[in-house]
Amino acid sequence: MTRMTVQVSRFEPDAGVSARLVPYEVEVHEGARVLHALYAIHEQDPTLAYRYCCGSGQCGSCAVRVNGKPGLACMTPVVDGDVIEPLDLPVVRDLVVDLVPRIERIAALIPGDRAELPDRETVDAMKDRCDCVECGSCISVCPAVAVSDFAGPTAMRQLERLQVDPRDAEDRVVQARDDGLFNCTSCHACYEACPKDIRIMGKAIERLRAEANRRGFTLPRHLEVSDLVRTTGRSVVRTETPLFERIDPVIEPYGPVRGEVAFFVGCMYSMRLPQTALDAIEVLRRNGIRVVVPMEQVCCGSPLIRTGQLDQLPRVMTINRKAFAPYPVVMTMCAGCGATLKNDYEDLPFRVMDINEVLTEFGIEPPAHLSVTVTYHDPCHLLRGQGISEQPRAFIRQVADLVEMPARCCGSGGGVKSGKPEVAAALGELRREAIAATGAEQVVTSCPFCEFHIAGHTDLPVRNITSLLLEAYRKKDEKEAAASTPPSN
Repeated sequence: MTRMTVQVSRFEPDAGVSARLVPYEVEVHEGARVLHALYAIHEQDPTLAYRYCCGSGQCGSCAVRVNGKPGLACMTPVVDGDVIEPLDLPVVRDLVVDLVPRIERIAALIPGDRAELPDRETVDAMKDRCDCVECGSCISVCPAVAVSDFAGPTAMRQLERLQVDPRDAEDRVVQARDDGLFNCTSCHACYEACPKDIRIMGKAIERLRAEANRRGFTLPRHLEVSDLVRTTGRSVVRTETPLFERIDPVIEPYGPVRGEVAFFVGCMYSMRLPQTALDAIEVLRRNGIRVVVPMEQVCCGSPLIRTGQLDQLPRVMTINRKAFAPYPVVMTMCAGCGATLKNDYEDLPFRVMDINEVLTEFGIEPPAHLSVTVTYHDPCHLLRGQGISEQPRAFIRQVADLVEMPARCCGSGGGVKSGKPEVAAALGELRREAIAATGAEQVVTSCPFCEFHIAGHTDLPVRNITSLLLEAYRKKDEKEAAASTPPSN
């Protein structure tokens, strides 16, 4: 037996007292799960309210947050010091949340008069969407649910499953559209939280959006983006002189060549934030990395995939594959471009690396330390789309004092900023509040969409991590120049 202390949230709404964490000392067997700890606590204090049923990960009843992350209590190992709280949903009491309003929005199969059984291919296609245990974990972390009338990830998953089921008589694409299909920011928080690892965005929402596009339901602003890609190769209009008009195709480092990358620039860093890309190139040159920029590259296709407009996707993928085929390493700065190249392109003849991965692998010249406190915003397509979290933080800690804030979608992804600006703005305001709570003087991120969107919701400077590094290098140069200058008489 192992003795440990865990903290459990206690809350009785009718008592008029705020939720509080109560420590409990329990004895459990080695390998125990959170549910076993709750059993032991309940023996001490029968007033503790929590849900469970099967105890084997099949019913979803026991979903809670453990150290801030959703999980099934019956499947999550318990360790000393764990903090156990309810899901981030309306609390009935203690660890019990009100799932009824959300469960009611999950559609049931409506059989038609001439329903047929699905064939084997359809059954196989539906399998991964049938694993859902309706625990509410995905709903509790969904940013769109928090700020809009969005039915939620699992409701969308069910609608897509029913859409391909020949036994169902309803038009689930229309229902999805009316239930907020285009409110999803493609942040993948639902997948991260799902105990069954269901890729709801890719397996359900993107498929529903593609069918919605075929049916003529695509939002007007999303159609404009597709037209831009078709006519210009870019998903945004130029607001400054594009990066491709400012640089040479090959940019040599300042010293010996330590490595080479082919730079997939992306639409935002070329057309809206070219100075940030120039800053990144300076940092790469400083660290001995040759930068090759294939000029024929076009939009990666992410805006098309996320909004369900797939007709010209093969064309842009073919252009980019051909443009970068000669180069072993392709570097991205845009989190969305990087996630798309890594996850949506198949059998690439080159390795795709985010700039944080490139600088980590090659190592960087130590920068000067700046007297500034910053907070870091995790781009969703970098954190969840590429699994990159610690690398940018390691660079920031070399340069500035870092104050953390919760990782949360800023609202700029999934076509939401263009198609549902009110949803994007509401999420941007939540980011503003989180940033203000840190007391930081600057915001650092590593995605152009996040950089651009957050800048519209805070008075603080919002900067790319490479711009911060470049400032630190320039400060270092100034100090060294001052130290080498002989004093005047």
